[in-house]
Amino acid sequence: MSSQTLTRDRSSARGPLGQWLLHGLRETGTGHPGPHAAPEQRERKHAWWKVMCLTGVDYFSTLGYQPGIAALAAGAISPIATLVLVALTLLGALPVYRRVAEESPHGEGSIAILERVLSFWWSKLFVLVLLGFAATDFLITMTLSAADASAHLVENPLLRPVTYGHNVIITLVLLAILGAVFLKGFTEAIGIAVVLVGAYLGLNVVVIAVGLFEAFRTPLHTVDWLNALTTQHGNPLMVVAIALIVFPKLALGLSGFETGVAVMPHIQGDPHEDDRVDEEGRTTDPVGRIRGAKRLLTAAAITMSCFLVTSSFVTTLLIPAADFQSGGPANGRALAYLAHLYLGPVFGSVYDVSTIAILWFAGASAMAGMLNLIPRYLPRYGMAPDWTRAVRPLVLVLTGAAFLITWIFNADVDAQGGAYATGVLVLITSAAVAVTLVCRRAGQKKRMIAFGVVSVIFVYTTIDNIIERPDGVKIGAIFIAAILLVSFVSRLQRAFELRVSSVELDEMAERFVRECARRTIRLLANEPGPRDAAEYREKIRQAVRDNDLQDEQDIIFVEVTIRDASDFATNLKVHGQVLHGKYRVLTMEHAAVPNALAALMLLIRDRTGRRPHIYFEWTEGNPVTNLLRFLLFGAGEVAPTMREVLRRAEPDRSRRPHVHVG
Repeated sequence: MSSQTLTRDRSSARGPLGQWLLHGLRETGTGHPGPHAAPEQRERKHAWWKVMCLTGVDYFSTLGYQPGIAALAAGAISPIATLVLVALTLLGALPVYRRVAEESPHGEGSIAILERVLSFWWSKLFVLVLLGFAATDFLITMTLSAADASAHLVENPLLRPVTYGHNVIITLVLLAILGAVFLKGFTEAIGIAVVLVGAYLGLNVVVIAVGLFEAFRTPLHTVDWLNALTTQHGNPLMVVAIALIVFPKLALGLSGFETGVAVMPHIQGDPHEDDRVDEEGRTTDPVGRIRGAKRLLTAAAITMSCFLVTSSFVTTLLIPAADFQSGGPANGRALAYLAHLYLGPVFGSVYDVSTIAILWFAGASAMAGMLNLIPRYLPRYGMAPDWTRAVRPLVLVLTGAAFLITWIFNADVDAQGGAYATGVLVLITSAAVAVTLVCRRAGQKKRMIAFGVVSVIFVYTTIDNIIERPDGVKIGAIFIAAILLVSFVSRLQRAFELRVSSVELDEMAERFVRECARRTIRLLANEPGPRDAAEYREKIRQAVRDNDLQDEQDIIFVEVTIRDASDFATNLKVHGQVLHGKYRVLTMEHAAVPNALAALMLLIRDRTGRRPHIYFEWTEGNPVTNLLRFLLFGAGEVAPTMREVLRRAEPDRSRRPHVHVG
């Protein structure tokens, strides 16, 4: 068997700016040059706890703003509501993503699981919607983290005289620096993440320990808090009930799980594990990697849960409620406020520097997530321009979107919390639903019920968050609408591309081509019916009559079965067979009949040096209807559509295969 990759070198047609922007863009329809794009076996792998720090720059950095947002959302009930959130994290989100790690060990995440469970256009639409919410999650991570970093700069006592009132400008500068780093060529530095996370968590341990000491040293703080609970909310049962109701407002504390799965390709597996790879360079049996990912997720969830509970407790007890409000000294920086208050300006400034660094790096992690996510899906669906497989144009688009969001929200951390929580909750809910469906298909009834209950809880949490903070779903809807619009316009524009990554002929198909290469190569397109001898005999008789053919011995039938018309660029495998003792037939499966036939014709031309002929019948019906059938179902009026595909793939008419219609 042999195969040939269908590529075209277009780099010479680009100017200097185009070559710089599209540097590393592969000409084939598969793959992309973004993060995790290299074959997995060539990447340097790391221990799971080091990779956890790469997740941690996103997950753990939420401590910079989570306690303040929680206090604003839940007031005195914040510590109890946080306990509910922690329970949902450990008993709900953690088991869900441990199962996601099993099902998508190459970093695809829950979106890929749902793509496999669903099919046809519904899977693509669902993925596009989830990508909209993922874009909301990652982009708001960038803008919210940068806004909180600017808040730490502005509120620092040493810098406040210079920086006060310039939050938007500082946030835009931080985002611009982030974009510039990626334009130059950013490589996810796990070593830097380990240093940042280690230093940040260490400083937080000091701040929270001092806060707990102050809270217990002065019992009045605890008394005041308990009095606030009883006077504002009545008996303890009512407090618990209200905590169950308001905990969705604290959903920011659930962020990081999707990132934890996305970084799985960096995890070191068992010895020689990466030697077992498939044709795409992906490990076929990543048992060690999955085990490491589960440890990563568990350790991160337990660590974050401890910090969430303790930080919520000390900030609620030690910081006056008024200081959490917009413009207050603790707004968006509750733990930094305590660091300055109890440990002095020097330690507080060190804490601010550490917080700013990890928040900025959280934006880098989010940017890398988008550069990994968008090229993985949209170009493969044909629902993005070709340049989206390159890093630099995407960086410019994402940085511009981040600028716009910062301007709209005026770099306000609290204002962006709703949109961030919505993106996080939708992704986690989709993951819970995905693993529920996987367990159902696997016949694991008990697990299906357990994950189904978790899914219901997350659905409630998501709906409650949307009702309370509808701005989040509005932002998500804008992203979804933009992605859908760009996707369908791009699909229409790219419908007449070749849409075949490579063509592979089996031994019989190769033999057919060699035999006919001595004479004129004639292919006869046939829509398969009963495939009896009468069908092929009549088809040849009609082709000979309509096209004045002299020798029917040259004819090879070619039949295309539509596999999934919603797919875009796929590999094409051609099988040869002899039916009824005399009829040579080439069969193949693809998403679109015209594109598959065009790819086969070009391969035969390149392999034999002869321009093959192909013969069609005109299709009956309205031409507009046939065009829609082609766009949606891969069929329709095949002859003129295939001719257009060939025209675009081969501009030189003297080298273009012949198309005949009778």
